[in-house]
Order: sequence, then structure tokens, then C-alpha cells
Amino acid sequence: MTMPLLVNIQQLAREALTLKGELAVEELDLGVNDEMVRASAPLRYDLVVEKLEDAVLAQGRLRLKLDCQCVRCLKPVKIELDLQGWACHLPLEGEDAVKIVADSVDLTPHIREDILLGFPQHPVCKPECGGLKGVSPGKSKKKSDATGLPSSALSELDKLKL
Repeated sequence: MTMPLLVNIQQLAREALTLKGELAVEELDLGVNDEMVRASAPLRYDLVVEKLEDAVLAQGRLRLKLDCQCVRCLKPVKIELDLQGWACHLPLEGEDAVKIVADSVDLTPHIREDILLGFPQHPVCKPECGGLKGVSPGKSKKKSDATGLPSSALSELDKLKL
């Protein structure tokens, strides 16, 4: 059974907490339907959480291994998303106050948001990847002239009476 990452406010009032462990990918509920990026290993976290006057401050490191496919050549690629110096300020009062349930604050939705923002948009195996062999991106097999337009398109334009 998986559990969200909960922090008890009453305990924080007495002392800062050090949290270190793993959070199952299922618990993160990333909701990503991307064929090129998948999270299969648990999120590892190493956090210090403290209560300020009217807020909770969590800071530390989040790491998540991603199974990706290169968008150029489709080779499998392992990428580790490493958010060093991660910080989250959660107000306990006011309009933006975080929801408190049973004297606890759930850090999971805030972690999820920052993890998703860190996902690679176009993962590549290496910056100089040339893509699939035998495929030249952006090159047409049709003849073209100096403008880059296929010659048949230019001949059609020449027929216009303007």
C-alpha cells in the first residue's frame, strides 16, 4: 500500500523534520500519457520540513529515474530528473492556504507539479544524434529551385494572371 507524503503540523511546531525515503510512482499520480517519457522507479526524496510563523517550508532534493525514447532515433534512454535545491513554501493562512487534513499537510501534489515541470519535452540520446538511419529530415525528393519551393509549385504560380 502506498501513502502520500504527509507532514504533521503539530509535530512541526515542536521541531523541524528530516524526511528521507521513496514515494511510489503510483502515489505521485503523474497522469502522463507520453510514449517518449515514462516514470517507472519510485521518487527518492531527502527533505527538511519546518514550520515558519504562518507557513510550512519544505526544501531538499527530489530524484526520479525516467525511461525515455530518443525523439530522433527512438533508442531507449535513461534520464534522471534531479531537482537539487527544491523548495516549497506552503502558506497555512490566507487565500492561498494549503489544505490541512487531520493536522497534516500533503506534500505530494506540490512535488508532482514540480516533477512534471522538470520532465524532458524532447528527450534525445545525445545532442548530436542524427536520427533514424537513411532518413534525411526536411529534404524533399522533388526538384526545387533557388527559392526552395518544388519546381512544380513555381510553374503553377507562373500561370497566374495578376
